[in-house]
Amino acid sequence: MTRPRVGMLAAAIVGTTAALTVAFPSVTPAEPVTLSPLSALVEASAQRLLIADDVAAAKWDTDLPINDPPRERQVLDAVTAMAAEQNLDTGFVYRVFRDQIDATEAVEYTRFAQWKFDPAIAPTTRPDLSAARVTIDRLNRVMVTEIAEQWDTLHTPGCRARLAAAQAAATAELGLDPLYITALTRATGSYCTTL
Repeated sequence: MTRPRVGMLAAAIVGTTAALTVAFPSVTPAEPVTLSPLSALVEASAQRLLIADDVAAAKWDTDLPINDPPRERQVLDAVTAMAAEQNLDTGFVYRVFRDQIDATEAVEYTRFAQWKFDPAIAPTTRPDLSAARVTIDRLNRVMVTEIAEQWDTLHTPGCRARLAAAQAAATAELGLDPLYITALTRATGSYCTTL
């Protein structure tokens, strides 16, 4: 399923603002609309989380465990290697992705519990786990790149406000339900660190 991009949200905001200005020339917005500099990073995190449903469905009613230490090690090794290539603090990047993995696993465990309570809503088809992992790996690269680009923002006192704005935008744009809102809060818990 194709997810909308942050750019589409920005275009919609600009388009709506322009339409209001034409329809009501004497009414102008109090402040210009600006997206958080963390929007692309948080949206990639949210999109990565949304893959948890497919991953859980791929593992449902199989011998595959939700917790997969070899795969986690592969992901953490890859993202810390990318971080080192970009001269980033590998410990910081490790913590960010450890939180992301923990949040994803929590969603998967929740889905398993829901399907056990109500087998009628359990998946009847098994998505391709390898395809989901390709998408996850792509989003991991996006996230490391965004961490590098927003390094200063992530390490300033204003980070928390910018993070909250980016979380709100991702929630609205992707239509996140309460489970995914909680997961996104957990996944982004290590983003803001004042040096």
